[in-house]
Amino acid sequence: MSNSSSIRHFLLLALADTRQLQLLHFCLFLGISLAALLANGLIISAVACGHHLHTPMFFFLLNLALTDLGSICTTVPKAMHNSLWHTNNISYSACAAQLFFFMFFMSAEFSLLTIMSYDRYVSICKPLHYGTLLGSRACAHMAAAAWASAFLHALLHTANTFSLPLCHGNALGQFFCEIPQILKLSCSHSYLRELGLLAVSAYLTSVCFVFIIFSYVQIFRAVLRILSEQGRHKAFSTCLPHLAVVSLFITTATFAYLKPPSMSSPSLDLALSVLYSVVPAALNPLIYSLRNQELKAAVWTLMTGQFRKHLSGFQNLHISCTYSHL
Repeated sequence: MSNSSSIRHFLLLALADTRQLQLLHFCLFLGISLAALLANGLIISAVACGHHLHTPMFFFLLNLALTDLGSICTTVPKAMHNSLWHTNNISYSACAAQLFFFMFFMSAEFSLLTIMSYDRYVSICKPLHYGTLLGSRACAHMAAAAWASAFLHALLHTANTFSLPLCHGNALGQFFCEIPQILKLSCSHSYLRELGLLAVSAYLTSVCFVFIIFSYVQIFRAVLRILSEQGRHKAFSTCLPHLAVVSLFITTATFAYLKPPSMSSPSLDLALSVLYSVVPAALNPLIYSLRNQELKAAVWTLMTGQFRKHLSGFQNLHISCTYSHL
């Protein structure tokens, strides 16, 4: 038996028992993380450099891409390191930092998804009031509120979780530091305080989810009044994937955090954690951003422009080397 003051490190869940499967998991995580980093990096660069994309929708897409980059960089690199080097250790301070940043980016992402549903609602259902309701100052205030509330939410949960006395070892049944797994190590009824905070967070999440559903219901009602079948198809093909990703993210995260201990198992916990911590960061660029024609054109222009720039630099270097040789 030990308490939290004597714990110097935690043991994370090994993704596989054999070396071959560990390397397979490493390759899978590497592929997913590289795809997410490339896609989100291109979105951030395109929106930042393209002045014609400085609109509320693309501003929120840029913020969403930042949260996806942060979330995947918080959990996946450590899992890749453990799989590659056949280890499962993480220090106490690194575990606290990982939990904080994971909660921070996940909370910010959900807040931004809620704001983006409101943005889509106003643009489709109240287009004449779009400039008034979603001006540059209002967008900046909403984004700032999303990031600030995420910071306070993450700080509150991290401080409360790591203030609990831990006396049930240091083995976590997850490939990253997560609140439910740390609560299992607590030997005090003080963990009920954190469960209460999680319940409050779940309630606020459900309120936001109802708001998202309401927004999309209103959008669908407006879309059904569109006379053009092509317009209806385009709107539904855009909104339905949005709603599907939001539902996947919220339902899996809520179930993972609030399910009873009797339903917990390593395989179930691992599957749920991948669904809400890794999959959305890889899917969001495809669902929210790269299906947009304006953004795809901006990304293509950015990529071809950089290619021409490097090609021109290479040609100039070649010419200068030729003249210097002569």
